[in-house]
Amino acid sequence: MAEKPLITFDKVRKSYGMGEAQVHALAGVDLSIRRGEFVAIMGPSGSGKSTAMNIIGCLDTPTSGRYGFMGVDAGRLDRNRRAVLRNLYIGFVFQGYNLLPRTTAVENVELPLIYRGVPHGERRKRALEALDQVGLSGRQNHTPAELSGGQQQRVAIARAIVTTPTLLVADEPTGNLDTARTHEIMELMTRLNNEIGLTIVMVTHEPDVAGYAKRTIGFLDGHIASDTLNREAA
Repeated sequence: MAEKPLITFDKVRKSYGMGEAQVHALAGVDLSIRRGEFVAIMGPSGSGKSTAMNIIGCLDTPTSGRYGFMGVDAGRLDRNRRAVLRNLYIGFVFQGYNLLPRTTAVENVELPLIYRGVPHGERRKRALEALDQVGLSGRQNHTPAELSGGQQQRVAIARAIVTTPTLLVADEPTGNLDTARTHEIMELMTRLNNEIGLTIVMVTHEPDVAGYAKRTIGFLDGHIASDTLNREAA
């Protein structure tokens, strides 16, 4: 029996505002993403890609339709239950790193484990392992100011994966990086997808960045305009 998709949209609509000012960000989207996929979401400003990402990350809910995550109708959960779902199963990486400036790399990575009540010794061990996974062994005691932009983003990725999430949601993860650092970060994300099977959904406006994903979904005017497998996908 085929495994059920990790993520499903069933006629998902999302509207903002009222009356003549109402904006239809998503206009009845159907979508399915399997475990282990690496999906890039693209589209111009106002296309609906960021709205879709927010719903996938349980940061927002559909106006109508169904958003299924791990078999749960996540769109119908209240704010607190969606927060639990995020904390247990979803890691986030953003364009701006969002690291605490006066806190070391390992302490930044430990933060999600502190919120979970993990004892100090165990969370330090797991944080060091996560930093090793992203190639930052030996940099654990550096503050963000002592790290390059690419290294800061690696810390942010380590923080996102230290809880062993089912899904990583990445919003323009290379937006603040130069070309060389961009490729380093994308190679890291590709390795995490290939080696540990981490499901990744990434929003980007850069075609070369999207090319690292196995699948690219293009949004336009609240609809999916394209859905293509990239060269490395079977």
